[in-house]
Amino acid sequence: MKIPTIHGYIDRRILINFTVDPQYVKKILPSPFRPKIYNGKAIVGICLIRLKNIKPKGLPDFMGINSENGAHRIAVEWDENDDVKSGVYIPRRDTSLQLNALVGGRIFPGKHYLAKFNVEENNGNYHIDFKSSDDTEISIDAEETEVFNSHSIFENLENASLFFEKGDLGYSPNKKTYDGLRLKAYQWKVKPLYVSQVKSSFFEDEFVFPKGSVVFDNALLMKNIEHEWLSEKSL
Repeated sequence: MKIPTIHGYIDRRILINFTVDPQYVKKILPSPFRPKIYNGKAIVGICLIRLKNIKPKGLPDFMGINSENGAHRIAVEWDENDDVKSGVYIPRRDTSLQLNALVGGRIFPGKHYLAKFNVEENNGNYHIDFKSSDDTEISIDAEETEVFNSHSIFENLENASLFFEKGDLGYSPNKKTYDGLRLKAYQWKVKPLYVSQVKSSFFEDEFVFPKGSVVFDNALLMKNIEHEWLSEKSL
């Protein structure tokens, strides 16, 4: 699926990251993807992103659209032309915008489920929850901090930032192919978040992930980032 370059602004992006035993992730990854391993663990997560002024590049900002969005992500690798590529596999996307749900998988990469979002932000504190059209639910409470989680397998903010910066290419399932979309951030800058509560019915599905197998690792925040979405070839 080929789309024109999309330009806009990341008003707020929260990455909530977990570790999982690779054996459980392998079971849900389609070919050609395999888990990208860091210190013996597969890395999965949730992206909660508010986009502003999204439109084809070259159009004025006032013609853009705004939306709240959620994506479940799995850090992956795959072989391509004798090279090892890396990025994220996105098994599902959720959105507050009816238009995204209509064009997702048709004009824009990846099927989008329509969801009702509840967002509260105040003085560096964040509460975000949503319930999707198929009853998938997410809830998070977090606050800005200067201290990266000392129990993270990434050990420090710099290592985590570099790992997720390299996951700028995402693939979403679409019928018999996987649509590629690359995030080109004009500036990559993250800060840590302290998470007091997080729930995801997707990662809490014990038929896929046995109880206790998905372990919270860290959370990162990005704000006010100008960016582009670039279409990549399908796999």
